[in-house]
Amino acid sequence: MTTVNRLRPRRSCLAVPGSNPRFLEKAQGLPADQVFLDLEDACAPLAKPEARHTIVKFLNEGDWTGKTRVVRVNDWTTEWTYRDVVTVVEGAGQNLDCIMLPKVQDAQQIVALDLLLTQIEKTMGFEVGKIGIEAQIENAQGLNNVNEIAQASQRVETIIFGPADFMASINMKSLVVGEQPPGYPADAYHYILMKILMAARANNLQAIDGPYLQIRNIDGYREVAQRAAALGFDGKWVLHPGQVEASNEIFSPSQEDYDHAELILDAYDYYTSEAGGKKGSAMLGDEMIDEASRKMALVIAGKGRAAGMRRTSTFEIPEA
Repeated sequence: MTTVNRLRPRRSCLAVPGSNPRFLEKAQGLPADQVFLDLEDACAPLAKPEARHTIVKFLNEGDWTGKTRVVRVNDWTTEWTYRDVVTVVEGAGQNLDCIMLPKVQDAQQIVALDLLLTQIEKTMGFEVGKIGIEAQIENAQGLNNVNEIAQASQRVETIIFGPADFMASINMKSLVVGEQPPGYPADAYHYILMKILMAARANNLQAIDGPYLQIRNIDGYREVAQRAAALGFDGKWVLHPGQVEASNEIFSPSQEDYDHAELILDAYDYYTSEAGGKKGSAMLGDEMIDEASRKMALVIAGKGRAAGMRRTSTFEIPEA
């Protein structure tokens, strides 16, 4: 069984209605890291059957170069899920990276999707295990079970926060998705985001923040995105082309931080080597670096490399 790629770039995850050919065409030219073609909330019930075939056509014939290709199916409590998966994966499985499952409430729902994907892959002669799963947490039960959900399948690549349904499920007093509810002086989402992040990191998965629905309020989007990025999230949904650039920027390290991380890695490699004196710690300028520094630098450097950043400085071996 193939090991899925849990380190795909996902700074910006663009939602595209699967029933809208014009949007599906436009999405191919936008600089989003990930595009997910939506069969769930963005598709009216009567449009879902035809949208499956539209998505298959665009996955097979479109140019998605450089993008993670995902389809969000309907959740297991509906009558559409199995047909969504069968139609899309049989029709375009070789041009698909992940299936996103919304409203995940327990590990069994991930197991069921894993089994169905395996059956289709075997039937179609596809590489078994190549298609990953993105699990979207949208209510209290899903959050309570998030660690078990993260461990439910080797296919799971990301845990995603779905704020709109979550806010409704816990009766949060706000009608603006992602904004703080009036009357609460702290961050009402901190516990939710941290619990998702801990489950993701404990299982080597990515953590993705959900949408911000005021699509023309880029300043508001930036504020919410920066909150998730500061905690350590890997990316955020974008619903409008205007949000893509902001998300890519916010979830990338600064050039200064990226350069510094690469310098730490090079310096640590040198100082722990025979030539560098086999030291466990050393000075890089005015900063002491050690194994913990290396681990932190790996995270920043990895994000920079995934974003296609190029370093602007090099480590120079000190003169004896």
